[in-house]
Amino acid sequence: MKYMKLGTRPDTFYTEQATRSVVSDIPSDLVIQINDITYLLHKLQFPLLPKCGLLQRLCSDSSDSESISLELHDIPGGEDAFEICAKFCYGISINIGAHNFVPALCAAKFLRMSDNVEKGNFVGKLEAFFNSCILEGWKDSIVALQSTSKLSEWSENLGIVRKCIDSIIEKVLTPPPQVKWSYTYTRPGYTRKQHHSVPKDWWTEDVADLDIDLFRCIVMAIRSTHVLPPQLIGEALHVYACRWIPGIAKPKTSGSSASQTEESKEKNRKILETIVSMIPTDRGSVSVGFLLRLLNIANHLGVSPVTKAELIRRASLQFEEATVSDLLYPSISASDQHLYDIDIVQTVLESFLKLWKKMTPAAVENRHFIRSIRSVAKLVDSYLQVVSRDDDMPVSKFVSLAETIPDIARSDHDDLYKALNIYLKEHPELSKADRKRLCRILDCQKLSPEVRAHAVKNELLPLRTVVQVLYFDQEKEKGSKATTSNKLPKPQEVLLGAKHRPATRESQGKPCLGTNREELNREGPIRTPLPETREKDSVRTTRADGKLPLELEKKMVIRGDIEEVRSEKGREFKEESKLGSKVDAKKIMRKERSKSDQGREKVRER
Repeated sequence: MKYMKLGTRPDTFYTEQATRSVVSDIPSDLVIQINDITYLLHKLQFPLLPKCGLLQRLCSDSSDSESISLELHDIPGGEDAFEICAKFCYGISINIGAHNFVPALCAAKFLRMSDNVEKGNFVGKLEAFFNSCILEGWKDSIVALQSTSKLSEWSENLGIVRKCIDSIIEKVLTPPPQVKWSYTYTRPGYTRKQHHSVPKDWWTEDVADLDIDLFRCIVMAIRSTHVLPPQLIGEALHVYACRWIPGIAKPKTSGSSASQTEESKEKNRKILETIVSMIPTDRGSVSVGFLLRLLNIANHLGVSPVTKAELIRRASLQFEEATVSDLLYPSISASDQHLYDIDIVQTVLESFLKLWKKMTPAAVENRHFIRSIRSVAKLVDSYLQVVSRDDDMPVSKFVSLAETIPDIARSDHDDLYKALNIYLKEHPELSKADRKRLCRILDCQKLSPEVRAHAVKNELLPLRTVVQVLYFDQEKEKGSKATTSNKLPKPQEVLLGAKHRPATRESQGKPCLGTNREELNREGPIRTPLPETREKDSVRTTRADGKLPLELEKKMVIRGDIEEVRSEKGREFKEESKLGSKVDAKKIMRKERSKSDQGREKVRER
């Protein structure tokens, strides 16, 4: 920072109540009122009038010996700026720097302290200092520009703002190796002793000290030159947001957000909307984490729908680049009791999928896009593993987010199973209906062998889910051994194999859902079914939705719940369940097995 020192006399101004006076043997004959301060000065004994063209005109009608009172309430810079000008006239020592240059120049212009009134006057000295020192310095230009916000109209008319902006932009566009001036750079882990080269974003922190309107002028002017890459513009926006918007650098809780006054909310809302409007259109100019943080705070500040929609659109375009930590933001809504703001993730995910659906079929089948949507699915499942630990996370939100992911996006359901298992552990009080609702989103056919082995022994899962895992586990084992046929086993074999399933979930070893070969050998070969039975068998094959065979589902009774059936046998089971308190699934399967044995005996008799 550079300074200009003027005058040699010591400061003899003193204050008595609300009056400022100068130590002198000569009584004052000029009283100037500025706001609440009264100045007792001298017209001719000191060169006050000779240097001020305005005071000369105002005092022209009075005699030299006559005392006069003036009011200068509209002087730019107020009493502080006026006192600087008065001290210059009295020859008292003053220091002019970037912090007080603007009000001093505006006040001197107001008082008409130009060289036309007297050579070597205050305005000429201030302008020379501005052009040779302030505009040549980096931080001096920033400080001087910032000080113009209090006197914006005067600064615009005098050309101070335009000259400062031009000086700043010229230095920003300077190649980093040619930067010789001092700058502020406080990035974590950066030390100038270890880094001899100047970083490309060396200018971002100093520019972030400006208010939002001046900052916007700087950034838009830099963008118009097309010299700096969009990522560097985005970094400047990120630094500014961290500097001025609470919660960007470090997410805050709902309590701290609610403590903001309406005035501060309005200010932050303006800053956020302005920053969003300046984000370059190039993808990757800002990170998806930054966009999501802006969106999280935008919901609380009540920004315009246009700004919010733009944030959602931009975040969805880069959603595959996000990490789990980018999605973990506290809920700041007073109506939400859960810890995390899961609605943001749901909204951005839905926007991402809308863009996917708008693509052409050829683009959807593209390997890059398949990789992208599967990356998003893995991200969401990992996110669910974290938020499922929240005690207040409702089942509806968990299920809704999990079901938003399309089937094509998940190559397996291992991560989803982990999230579901964590949720069940953290919410032991869940009702039976909620447990079923949770497990309905799980596709047992897409579980790895290791996960299926864990699920079979998992006492937190509903029995229906465990049976589905057992069934499809056996199906996959048969599919891997089959050489000539990929058909599912006949329902009779599945029912016979139910006899050998483990009675408890703690049973060791892999369950056998197929047919016991020795028992079948003793009973003799199974003959080819009649045409009527073939039609029934075709209904019993595995459904396309990945669930159990329809006929087998009808014959399963899980913990006393009778599923809705479509066949006569299913209705019989339903009637039996009404008569009894609870029906054991194994007994029904044994009964069904005996019926199938009787059917085979009748066939032999024929």
